Amino acid sequence: MQERDAMEYDVLIIGAGPAGLAAAIALKQKNAELSVCILEKGAQVGAHTLSGAVIDPIALNQLIPDWQQRAPHLATAVTGDDFFVLDEDGGFKIPQFLLPPQLHNDGCFIVKLGEVCAWLATEAENLGVEIYPGFAAAEVLYDETGAVSGVAVGDMGINKLGQHKSDYALGMAIYAKYTLFCEGARGSLAGDLEKKFDLRKDADPQHYGLGVKEVWQVKPENHQLGLVQHAQGWPLDNSTSGGAFIYHLPDHQVAVGYVVHLNYQNPTLSPFEELQRFKTHPKIRGTFAGATRIGYGARAISEGGLQSLPKMTFPGGVLLGCSAGLLNFPRIKGTHNAMLSGIYAAQAVVDAVAAGRERDELVEFVSLLQASSVWQELTQVRNIKPVMSKLGTLGGTMYAGAELWLSKLGINTPWTLHSKTPDHATLKPLSQVKPIKYPKPDGVLTFNKLDSLMLANVSHEHDQPSHLQLSNVAEHLSVNLGVFGSPESHYCPAGVYEILDQTGTPTLQINAQNCLHCKTCDIKDPTQNIHWATPEGGGGPMYTGM
Repeated sequence: MQERDAMEYDVLIIGAGPAGLAAAIALKQKNAELSVCILEKGAQVGAHTLSGAVIDPIALNQLIPDWQQRAPHLATAVTGDDFFVLDEDGGFKIPQFLLPPQLHNDGCFIVKLGEVCAWLATEAENLGVEIYPGFAAAEVLYDETGAVSGVAVGDMGINKLGQHKSDYALGMAIYAKYTLFCEGARGSLAGDLEKKFDLRKDADPQHYGLGVKEVWQVKPENHQLGLVQHAQGWPLDNSTSGGAFIYHLPDHQVAVGYVVHLNYQNPTLSPFEELQRFKTHPKIRGTFAGATRIGYGARAISEGGLQSLPKMTFPGGVLLGCSAGLLNFPRIKGTHNAMLSGIYAAQAVVDAVAAGRERDELVEFVSLLQASSVWQELTQVRNIKPVMSKLGTLGGTMYAGAELWLSKLGINTPWTLHSKTPDHATLKPLSQVKPIKYPKPDGVLTFNKLDSLMLANVSHEHDQPSHLQLSNVAEHLSVNLGVFGSPESHYCPAGVYEILDQTGTPTLQINAQNCLHCKTCDIKDPTQNIHWATPEGGGGPMYTGM
């Protein structure tokens, strides 16, 4: 049996996103002698990074206090802040003084998060961090005591039949004293760790949203640098939660996106199509008159909040950022909390290594996190996601506003609400809903999925095993198609799943080469029959300017 080549570091970090890069920089700032390695499955840092994004700079200010002077191109200060409630024909803007202060974006910045990560990667490398893009961590490794000892990188050069090709290479084993998992929402290794160490034993199910985003080059007269706009209501109904964002970036660019919460009920709903419909609203479409679409992508986000956090520590490692679920749901912000979690993890690791420890449980990290603004934020908004699930958009929004205002006034509600139904269990059978009929795209303002994929620069090695795996193909056809009308063919933002019926017998075709790595199928499949596994390193989207 062939043995893996191996490397060893003090600290191994899985994922070059905000949490992982912040952890790496903080580790080197605190102890320059530590050897630190980051594995990133994207072909380059930022290739798989997608977010709105308006960020709270608290973590960047703490990590690199002079970041604005050193990288003035990196962020655009928010200059305007609008919140709309829409119906089909019109809508109204909520006055700023009525919005809870926690939802204001004063002092925040609009960024392209992939560019932020690329800049942070350079800062990390300048400090001596080793970053390896195109290397996907595929398996957690354990030592003889059962503690996490590192990871194995995915094998390369395996064909669709599982046979070794001429360029086959066994993935390397990378060992460390501590391994930090920063894979983003619904990380595949994080899921393995949750099962191995029963990390979700005391937690509510994690809840998710799917964000679909485009970037447009707009006319100067339709652009207002630094403007932040959010919208709620149409095109979703009251029983389906979600909302839109429009952010005005430099160079007359505008990011527009729609987030649909994945506890929706109608199996024919398509988050991609909801974004297309949103752009046609009378209050919205003028921004895109005469504009050109230049970017597209999609990604799931963790929304469950405090009650859905797993136990984040285990022997040999920690879950950080969106791998744990540190997003502040009503603020639609998680980057700052992800980075802060990385900074606190770095402190815990540095102290542990200085004390001669390794591969034990970093309980100090939990103490640091619970004493921080991260925990304060999540505690303050802990009831918002559950109440939206219970009361719908209108009732949930009214409750959320009241609780946030009370919290700002120093009055904290004594109760904690829960949402125990996982997102995959909320779909109604097709026979119980009215199918949604979406208009055909016009190719100017609205588009189809396959045309959109061209802008995401998706690429996978075609002759490799599918990374989208079915536990039971027959069950998929009998349940997903027979009961729910193939919801995956609607919610997938990349056209991965198709039902073909050329011979009179329906079959499922999985176009794995289209996959954007959004993880929605792994989350929303009603029988949890679809498993998202790691493809060959470097595969997937190549986002630029997202």
